[in-house]
Amino acid sequence: MSDAAATPGKPGLAVSPLAVPLPAMGVIDGVRLATGRAGFYKHDRPDLLLMAFDAGTTAAGVFTRHAVGSAPVDWCQAALASDGGAVRALVCNAGCANSFTGPPGADAARRTAEAAGAALGVPADQVMLASTGVIGVVLDAARIERATPDLVAGLAADGWTAAAAAIMTTDTFAKGAVVETHIDRTPVRIAGIAKGSGMIAPNMATMLAFVATDAALPAAALQDMLGVAVQDTFNAVTVDGDRSTNDTCLLIATGKAGNAPVLEAADPRLADFKVALREVLLSLAQQLVRDGEGATKFVKVTITGAASDVSARRICRTVCESPLVKTAIAGEDANWGRLVMAVGRADEPVARERIAIRFGPLLAAVDGMVAPDYDEAAMSAYMKAPELEISIDVGVGIGRAVMWTCDLTKRYVEINGDYRS
Repeated sequence: MSDAAATPGKPGLAVSPLAVPLPAMGVIDGVRLATGRAGFYKHDRPDLLLMAFDAGTTAAGVFTRHAVGSAPVDWCQAALASDGGAVRALVCNAGCANSFTGPPGADAARRTAEAAGAALGVPADQVMLASTGVIGVVLDAARIERATPDLVAGLAADGWTAAAAAIMTTDTFAKGAVVETHIDRTPVRIAGIAKGSGMIAPNMATMLAFVATDAALPAAALQDMLGVAVQDTFNAVTVDGDRSTNDTCLLIATGKAGNAPVLEAADPRLADFKVALREVLLSLAQQLVRDGEGATKFVKVTITGAASDVSARRICRTVCESPLVKTAIAGEDANWGRLVMAVGRADEPVARERIAIRFGPLLAAVDGMVAPDYDEAAMSAYMKAPELEISIDVGVGIGRAVMWTCDLTKRYVEINGDYRS
């Protein structure tokens, strides 16, 4: 598996070393990509992606749990359920979410799938859809219909870099990851791209992720593996605590690697594949946080000593999403009192007299009070680093959770205050 560094993003926030540089992602046999401009943005930029898959490709997906949802999410869920996971294409647009748009939005989704299906000569219900952008605006399907012939003509196997850029909204860098592994001694590759910068929180986020492998795997096995892998990857990152109506993560298998049939996710021959899949998803998820809107700090938060893993996750999320904690981090202030506040308001069991807090290797609090050797100067020096670790033991059990977040800066307010203007 590759340990090369990815394309740099924001100054001071290195991209996860699990990802290789986007230009070096190469190809996934059975996948072709093309990008173009439908015109959903005022300025000239690509905003449309088409991915085409060879016959025999299977797919699985996990989607937002947002109560409102969106037309493209509805379409994908119905398509995957009705056709046994067979997939031949994906159309993704940036600039319009096509969410909260009622029957007109559903019709626009249908027209988009039908246009791609007709141009490629494949069934419309084997065309997956994804959209990102402003909520409450009906997608202008005519723009995509007009652009589709050029997209089909431009399909190529090596278009991953352009694809990652075309789906960006407020992202500041394109996000991608690839690993190589084996299934029963047959080499296979897994590559993925993602977008997301704000409105990022567990149970999927304003993120789109498209991951493809040349492995031969049935849709049911893909679904089982993806459902597990997202829990401590995409569902373990948070930028601002908000979830979107459009979150989509698709796992697509073309079958071109030629590995022996593996029918169930529990098959021991998939052990290495599961590890590799998690590496790709974790790299993409961490890149979302590193590119958090206005972020200057990448923060790993670990909770131990909780009553259960579920309890630890709730405490961890409360800490990661606390505006007071996040602004203290932005100000490079080791204000452990704000951590205590967040731990206590998670409404989970904690032992006040046994709480311990560390910033990296530095002990800030122990046994429910400030550490005897607390060193403010050392703490302040540590907080200036672009990557931080915060560890909190709540003293009641063996539950544990890890999440990744970022700081909350004035730039976040500026980005979201100007989002539609």
